[in-house]
Amino acid sequence: MPRTGIMVVLVLALGMGVGWFGHQRLSAQQAPVTRTVLLRTDVAGVEGKEAVIVVAEIAPGSTTGKHWHAGQEFAYLLEGSLRLLAEGKPAVTLTPGEVIQQPPRQVHEGQNTSATAPVKVLAFYIAEKGQPLTTAVPD
Repeated sequence: MPRTGIMVVLVLALGMGVGWFGHQRLSAQQAPVTRTVLLRTDVAGVEGKEAVIVVAEIAPGSTTGKHWHAGQEFAYLLEGSLRLLAEGKPAVTLTPGEVIQQPPRQVHEGQNTSATAPVKVLAFYIAEKGQPLTTAVPD
C-alpha cells in the first residue's frame, strides 16, 4: 500500500505541474486583435459625432474578421503587411507608411500576411457618439 500511495502522489504532482505549464502557455498566447483607444473626444461643432484614435494590433497569421464601422475610418499602417479585403473592391496589400480610408458601414477584413510578425495600425474614426466603434459581420 505505501508504494501505491507514493505513486498516487507522484501522478498528482506531475498532473499539477503539466496543468500549470499548460495554463502559462495558454495565458501567454496573444489575442488575434487588440485595440487600444488613445483618444475619444467630441467633435466640436458637430452634434452627435466623436473622434476616436486607436492603435490596433493583429497577431501573426490572424485576421480581424469581417466587420464594419458606424463612422468614417482613416488608417495608417505602422508595422507589418496587411491584406485588406473590402466588399466590392479588389484586395490590396498595405505596407508600413500606407494609408487607407473606409466609408461608414463598408464591410471589410484585415489579414496579417506574416506568420511571425504582428501588424500595427493607427486608426482615426469620425463616429456616431454612443455607437459601437466596430460591428462584427457573421460569415
